[in-house]
Amino acid sequence: MPYILALDQGTTSSRAILFDRAGQVVEVAQQEFRQFFPQSGWVEHDAAEIWRTQLAMAQEVLRKASIGAAEVDAIGITNQRETTVLWDRRTGEPVAHAIVWQDRRTAGDCDALRAQGHLGTIQKKTGLVLDAYFSGTKLRWLLDNVPGARARADKGELAFGTIDSWLIWNLTGGKRHVTDASNASRTLLFNIHTLRWDPQLLELFDIPASVLPQVLPCSGELARTDEALLGRSIRITGSAGDQQAATFGQACFAPGMAKNTYGTGCFMLLNTARHAVASRHKLLSTVAWVGPGDGLQAAQACYALEGSVFVAGAAVQWLRDGLGIIDSAEAVQALAGQVADTDDLYLVPAFAGLGTPDWDGYARGAMVGITRGTTRAHVARAALESIALQSADVFAAMAADSGIALRELRVDGGASRNDLLMQMQADFLGVPVVRPRVTETTALGAAYLAGLATGFWSGADELAAQWAMDRRFEPAMGDAARTAKRARWRQAVERAKGWVDH
Repeated sequence: MPYILALDQGTTSSRAILFDRAGQVVEVAQQEFRQFFPQSGWVEHDAAEIWRTQLAMAQEVLRKASIGAAEVDAIGITNQRETTVLWDRRTGEPVAHAIVWQDRRTAGDCDALRAQGHLGTIQKKTGLVLDAYFSGTKLRWLLDNVPGARARADKGELAFGTIDSWLIWNLTGGKRHVTDASNASRTLLFNIHTLRWDPQLLELFDIPASVLPQVLPCSGELARTDEALLGRSIRITGSAGDQQAATFGQACFAPGMAKNTYGTGCFMLLNTARHAVASRHKLLSTVAWVGPGDGLQAAQACYALEGSVFVAGAAVQWLRDGLGIIDSAEAVQALAGQVADTDDLYLVPAFAGLGTPDWDGYARGAMVGITRGTTRAHVARAALESIALQSADVFAAMAADSGIALRELRVDGGASRNDLLMQMQADFLGVPVVRPRVTETTALGAAYLAGLATGFWSGADELAAQWAMDRRFEPAMGDAARTAKRARWRQAVERAKGWVDH
């Protein structure tokens, strides 16, 4: 069985990737799916469409590679985190659209909980800030706003899950309702110290325990697929939220190692090993992964500090789909490269509020410094700079929280292939940016977690040896210019904050 199949369910597309024993991509299949924006600040997905596209891609990647399911040792799953699905246990049908992690409809609920004095308890137990980004208030919204949902949940008729749970439920024909510790740690309902659903938090968010999945390690036998789906029952032995999986795929196994993933958003994680660090700079403390073992044991848990940028690649998609100034996301580099700088133009892409370090759910996008001479090229360059500047803010908070002078940043995700963006990132950080040969590290991390559980790979040393550098970007900007640039960026951010009335 020479392959591991990774299912990479993202915010805008479902992908399936086959990896060989060398950790190399054998074949890829990908399909985008619809995005729904029913009201300002609301973002939804059709969970049934997510399942259909993900299954179709799993079937297609095997077909493209001309292999049978018998040649697949195991499946690893990675997913967009915090996106919330509520479905009928009997029919398997969602009771409403999934509420996506970007959705801001529950910002007011978070304000109310904060005003009631619950912030400290929530942060201490979960390692998270109190924000609409996470699943807890999304789930409560569904229970309170879908007709009959709360009564049905109280009777045990409904099931909640993040996308990993939803996929495993469907992959097993409804036989398994489970999640992994990394995804559970993003719900506001999970105690990251005890690795259990927390009764006090469930009461606080008014969530019945009957809707919750069983929490399992990220590496180990989670389930087996229904044989009718892929032609054979295949064991599912790896599962992790996309950013934790990418950290694992980047072989950031030692404390102090950090990576940044450039996808729809940007997410930077720093390995803090066995310590769940209490952040002083509005970072998140999260479960990175829990290794294989007998149940959930704290001794097997690895933690991370995380900084979250909500809009990164999505800003480039906006240039393509919203403004129509580029025909494809790949065209942004050439357009931005037509000008040497932005001519003091700044784009703050707070389309879904601001994440780390501001955590302002009421911020909205702003473009500052427009003149009669502003061109499409300036806007494109400002969009790329916004990705690197937001990440630089996170990097600074991470260094301050950890007390570690971070010496380099490993990068991955689709936009990491943009050389201009990666050079900007090195310039704004003042440290080298290192891109691996395999940039599909999110899917690779899921594959690694699955393969470690089955013995496909022997251990962390073998995985670390597979990591190889593609290119290293050295900073070319002077300290004074960097300081001035970032200060100007922060001025622009302040102008975007608090725009929505609340």
